[in-house]
Amino acid sequence: MSILNQTKLITATSELVRNLLKYGGGGKVVIESVSNGRDNGVRVTFIDNGPGIPDITLAMKDGYSTGKSLGLGLPGTKRLVNEFDIKTELGNGTTVTITKWKNG
Repeated sequence: MSILNQTKLITATSELVRNLLKYGGGGKVVIESVSNGRDNGVRVTFIDNGPGIPDITLAMKDGYSTGKSLGLGLPGTKRLVNEFDIKTELGNGTTVTITKWKNG
């Protein structure tokens, strides 16, 4: 994986860990090595038991913040990776899964 792709993955991971701690009250991070038959990569899943995200559409808009943050936010994080999936349920937490491919 190039230095640029490593930096993108590290930046996205840092932002999501910050969200996990700040909004989700902690949780679990799972890191996996993955392959799709053409490329290898890293998949990171962030699981929290926080309050969930009330409006995913709003949370995915550039510039949206629930606090006074200059962070990338979810849309900035999504732009750094090849695959981005978010599942949330009010009262039951949020799971975000990102994948960065070696050649992507």
